[in-house]
Amino acid sequence: MRTKLAIATLIGLTSLMTRAEELKKLSLDDTSTVSPKIEIDPTVRVEGKGSLKITTKWPTTVCLGEVSGPDVENAKLVYAARVKSELDGAAFLEMWAHFGSQQYFSRGMNDPVEDTSDWKSIQTPFVFQKAQKPDKVTLNLIIDGIGTIWIDDIVLFREPLE
Repeated sequence: MRTKLAIATLIGLTSLMTRAEELKKLSLDDTSTVSPKIEIDPTVRVEGKGSLKITTKWPTTVCLGEVSGPDVENAKLVYAARVKSELDGAAFLEMWAHFGSQQYFSRGMNDPVEDTSDWKSIQTPFVFQKAQKPDKVTLNLIIDGIGTIWIDDIVLFREPLE
């Protein structure tokens, strides 16, 4: 009985494998096809030794970092950065607050950088009430377009609630 089951399973797997058709194989031998391309640009910067230069061929989200256990109960957390663009589209900051298995976000869609622009300060806030203590916050850059973005002078700061 076991032999018949094993043979039937093998025949079934073989028939599934023969129906598979390779549509495209992506080679990673040439990184020119990978998007986004992320590098340090020492010639374009606001502070420090360089800015982060991100070139993308399609809209994308870039995670710039995470901060564990920030002390933001009963306060406003502000994620700010300086951004420069050569973009067909817009880019803005996004912050995720993680509370165990739950996540909430704040998007700076009302404070984007668009098209071609020189350095601009952009930000997105997140208000935490009393007893709201996130496990961590994730800091992203959303690029809703194609082209190049430079980001520098990223700061996360806390403001008291008024």
